[in-house]
Amino acid sequence: MPPAAAVRWPFIWRAPAAPVAVLRAGVRRSGMRRCLSAGAGSGGHRPPAYGGLLLDAGGTLLQVARPVAETYAFIGRRYGSDETTFVALAVPLSRAFHRTYAVFLVPNVRPSTGVTMPKRRIMEGFKRAFAAPWPKTLRYQGDGRPFWRIVVAEATGCTDDDYFEEVYQHYAHGDAWRLPVGADTTLHELKDAGVKLAVVSNFDTRLWKLLKDLNVSDMFDAIVVSSEVGFEKPAPEIFKIALAVLKDQIGVEASKAVHVGDDETADKAGANAVGLECWLWGEDVKTFSDIRHRILTTDQQ
Repeated sequence: MPPAAAVRWPFIWRAPAAPVAVLRAGVRRSGMRRCLSAGAGSGGHRPPAYGGLLLDAGGTLLQVARPVAETYAFIGRRYGSDETTFVALAVPLSRAFHRTYAVFLVPNVRPSTGVTMPKRRIMEGFKRAFAAPWPKTLRYQGDGRPFWRIVVAEATGCTDDDYFEEVYQHYAHGDAWRLPVGADTTLHELKDAGVKLAVVSNFDTRLWKLLKDLNVSDMFDAIVVSSEVGFEKPAPEIFKIALAVLKDQIGVEASKAVHVGDDETADKAGANAVGLECWLWGEDVKTFSDIRHRILTTDQQ
């Protein structure tokens, strides 16, 4: 973890503060000239509509590279539980008592053919397990293995430890994920415009590596992970932690920030509860270009 950690919340990384007035004008990647301002009096142009952007990770900033059910099934071809049945075997006790037999149940083991559950049923099981009430305070604690072990077993019917570990490790690498189209460009443009960026996510500790693998970890002024701060969305505390970091850096209040996430309860209800506006991913905004246009004032050339 980068050394510049928060004092009150040791698992939050903050980027080194930089003067907001130092903005690069002109064209960057998008081919558009941005009408940017660090404040009033910059050629009459308006500053960004929001001073801070908070992003959900899984399902918003991070998208799976291929469908979950397809991945579970593909990896599961090599695993599964051996199917054991028992065959009754009658053995005569002796020649003298030829009508008396001892009956033994002999195991008949059929080697596993792997996870053979249809992808549709795998996805149904995944959603069912993911939505079920979790008896503990946090679903994701530390590396999240206890929670994900239950999800994988419920989705596939396979409790093989080696299978679970391969699935778990698969999603610990950036190549299992992708950024939405235009996300990298939008983050750079918002950063250049002086907009402070934060990730606020219900996730386990693998998130740090995933953001690094996808080359976006350095873009964020704060990364707040539920498994590390002890709160999960929609709990107001996790949003307050992120806002506190942004406020310390540039005085961004909740009224001048916006959160983008894909869950009506965890993201929208949670953000609104602390006075933070929320745009639902896939409804209010469908691309990162939508986010950019709603935050920045642009002038087409």
